[in-house]
Amino acid sequence: MIKLQSSIEGKKGNFGFVREMFNSYGCSFCSNFEYDQGKFDTILWREGGETIYLRIPFNVLDGALDYANAYIEFGTPYVIKHVVNIGLDYDENSLMTATTGLTQFQEPLDTDGYIRDKSNWKKAGEEKIEQVLNSMNGLLSS
Repeated sequence: MIKLQSSIEGKKGNFGFVREMFNSYGCSFCSNFEYDQGKFDTILWREGGETIYLRIPFNVLDGALDYANAYIEFGTPYVIKHVVNIGLDYDENSLMTATTGLTQFQEPLDTDGYIRDKSNWKKAGEEKIEQVLNSMNGLLSS
């Protein structure tokens, strides 16, 4: 994991507005969230079973994430690499998965894989954050 220094940290805003802006830049709201915290996610690079993500976490200061008017504050963004097994899954749950469809995806082989050329990914993450921030034209508070 590579922690990024960005002016987004500590910024506050309306979740609904922020989500729309991030979506317009290819950043999605992660569906795995708590009502008091979440993160925006975008893929910086993908090849085979390796994916490098930019993640921008936030906490809810007022409201809950199932409402667009929740008021959020951004935390420290980071870049992370996931490595997944793109082959067939032959574990004890494979038959149940095939017959019931209950488990759709395999667990990542490594949820925090080694990242080569960290300075490149640090720069790419910081540029993406600044691109989104610049489009908000000062509509976030400090």
